[in-house]
Amino acid sequence: MELALTMIRGGTGSLAAYLAAHVLLCLLPAFFIAGAMAALIPKASITRWLGRNTPAYVSYPAAAVAGSLIAVCSCTIVPLFAGIYKKGAGIGPAITFLFFAPAGNIMALAYTGSILGPEFAIARLVLCLLFGVGIGMLMAMIFWREDASHDAQTDQLFAATAQIAPAALGVLLSLVGLLIAGTLKLWPLTSTVFALDLPLPWAQTWQATLLEWVPFDATKGEEGVSFQGSVLIGLLLLIALTAWQGLENIVEGANRWTWVALGLTAATLLVAAMRLTPGVETLQVAFTGRFFGVALALWAVGHFAHQLAADDWRAWLWEAWRFVKQIFALLVLGVFIVGMVRQVIRPEWIESLAGSNTVPANAVAVGFGVFMYFPTLVEVPVARMFLDLGMHPGPLLAYLMADPELSLQSMLMVSAVIARTKTLTYVGLVAVFSVCAGLIYGAWVDGAGWWPLATALGLFLVLLIGSLAWYRHRRLMPD
Repeated sequence: MELALTMIRGGTGSLAAYLAAHVLLCLLPAFFIAGAMAALIPKASITRWLGRNTPAYVSYPAAAVAGSLIAVCSCTIVPLFAGIYKKGAGIGPAITFLFFAPAGNIMALAYTGSILGPEFAIARLVLCLLFGVGIGMLMAMIFWREDASHDAQTDQLFAATAQIAPAALGVLLSLVGLLIAGTLKLWPLTSTVFALDLPLPWAQTWQATLLEWVPFDATKGEEGVSFQGSVLIGLLLLIALTAWQGLENIVEGANRWTWVALGLTAATLLVAAMRLTPGVETLQVAFTGRFFGVALALWAVGHFAHQLAADDWRAWLWEAWRFVKQIFALLVLGVFIVGMVRQVIRPEWIESLAGSNTVPANAVAVGFGVFMYFPTLVEVPVARMFLDLGMHPGPLLAYLMADPELSLQSMLMVSAVIARTKTLTYVGLVAVFSVCAGLIYGAWVDGAGWWPLATALGLFLVLLIGSLAWYRHRRLMPD
């Protein structure tokens, strides 16, 4: 009974901390971007670069480049993946984007290099790129019939629009700017422009209460709930209540709840961009560069959205709301389950099992990534801790490749987008390729020469190119 209560408290605490820390400046803009992709971007604009009939030497590098520029968590990338896939991207390039973005983005690689060393960052980049493209191509080969059917279906749904309108492009770019302003941890976004001290003596007491209710352990990926986080959770609940009334029938027209929900969303993003710090008898409200960046991006979104035709902005909001309903509940369930499982998994078990560069050790590291999910960038200092405690660099790289892709909540959300069979195949491929990446890098660390490793990667490329040629030949064959 005590273990069950501990697991429930762990799940609740994990969910509260996640909602307070990660959903807002990353996931909320991502849902709106996904909705804009589905409603406002013509299919031709997506398929020109990521379509199933686009040459592989164009579509897969384009997917990887797009992913490298987006420094977001694996949970945040799923709505963006859903948006491009629904609008006509081939399953292969879309999967490459899904795989590469959280593990191989510029911020993750730079942080990996600063904490674990440049060799580790280079290995992560090269192997994520090669294996991300490989996984995408294999998915395209395995599900080529379903991909063709999906392509035809999107033709029927989105054939009417020929080119993107300037206002729609403005909305999309403004939303991307909002995502960037909310996620980059760079000066001047992180600097304080000015601060106010509000006479709220109860703020510090409330913070102490939160720490009692939601204790945390950084080594387990637990982050606790701050005073600011509790305010944001309250705002999220208000958004949920009003959005259901204001967006469920948005296609028929807006009502007062629509504007309340959108206003609350904007206010929540602005509060998330501030820095609220309880002190003795006061609450310090710091207005950061991020606050002004988010405010400017929100103004730009509103400016360009005002220029959209009524049917277009209603369709955009409906698609964003549809993605929320499709994905968010599974995200909440996954985070809760992970929080419960963390209470019974001990990091030292993994360290003792993954101290050598063997297939079982790499497999354990990959499995560890499923239930010990850490947000993008947070997993790097945790990896440093594991390395210092004795984990072999090979399994450590396998963990870093699998952790952003195979977290339980991510798998549940991806399943809602591409169905169970494709998700299970994708998960299996990521697990196998992550183990292979760990073995290759671990062998190099253990002293294997360049030639054996180059030969192994060369054989991989030959098999990949041969498989692609077979796939193209089979696709051109009459049914």
